[in-house]
Amino acid sequence: MSIWTDLSPIAFRVEFVDAGGVRTRALRAGDPGAEPVVFLHGTSGHLEAFSRNVVAHAGYDVHAIDMLGHGRTGKPDRPYEIADYVEHLLDYFDAVGIDRAHVVGESLGGWVGARTATTHPERVRSLQLLCAGGTVANPAVMERIRTSTRQAVTNDDVELTRERLRLLMADPADATEELVEVRHAIYHAPDFVANVDNLLSLQDMARRRRNLLTPEELGRIPHPTLIVWGRQNPFGEVPEAAAMHERIPGSRLELFDECGHWPQHEQAARYNALSLEFLGEAARRPLPVADGSGVR
Repeated sequence: MSIWTDLSPIAFRVEFVDAGGVRTRALRAGDPGAEPVVFLHGTSGHLEAFSRNVVAHAGYDVHAIDMLGHGRTGKPDRPYEIADYVEHLLDYFDAVGIDRAHVVGESLGGWVGARTATTHPERVRSLQLLCAGGTVANPAVMERIRTSTRQAVTNDDVELTRERLRLLMADPADATEELVEVRHAIYHAPDFVANVDNLLSLQDMARRRRNLLTPEELGRIPHPTLIVWGRQNPFGEVPEAAAMHERIPGSRLELFDECGHWPQHEQAARYNALSLEFLGEAARRPLPVADGSGVR
């Protein structure tokens, strides 16, 4: 199975969009007249993380992007905080004419999606948090992310990239050789090498703590929210997901057995069916309305 095989049943395009002055790589597919679904990857990731999900969601206007400083997207030379990612996401929305989107965020992407839902609720239709980060600061996990990523980027040995991808998966076979090749090429592009410490900046304890999603903030998310978590997630245990579920009003929590940090990839068939069910239900719900606090 390859990324090309995953995507071949439908028309799609990969393009570069000027998002607030940042050259942003995006995969576009599906029905441009339907509601937008925007997929956001995790730390040091890229849009290929969603190759197994695009076709299933082709009834929607599908967007998967390389986030700020990641993949083949532009890399401003500064440490990135969550507000920077949110600004870039909204600049992308504006550039392609998205008023409001269903946001699907894995890991860092979930952190960015949740923050967007609280600071710009009018731009979000529903929210999916796939092994989302942003609610805890675990020194051991942060060091694992920082060390494994920097080693894979600063050394040309493809085995280090392979190990970095396998770290995400409950079954190492899900880190396909094609994904390894794609990530190795991205990791060793000169601009990525020069920028790696900027995109790892949230692994700094002080910076991470000031960017965390608070329980009060999660409690203000007004959108339909689906939380998906792998029981073998190496970067966050199930109680972290349960706490998120408890704090987000009306949220739904689904736990995947034999699954690590990429549920949308590792168990694509199960995830796709769940996501489509959730999106259908979310589309039938009325939009949140403004209250005295300005939340919509």
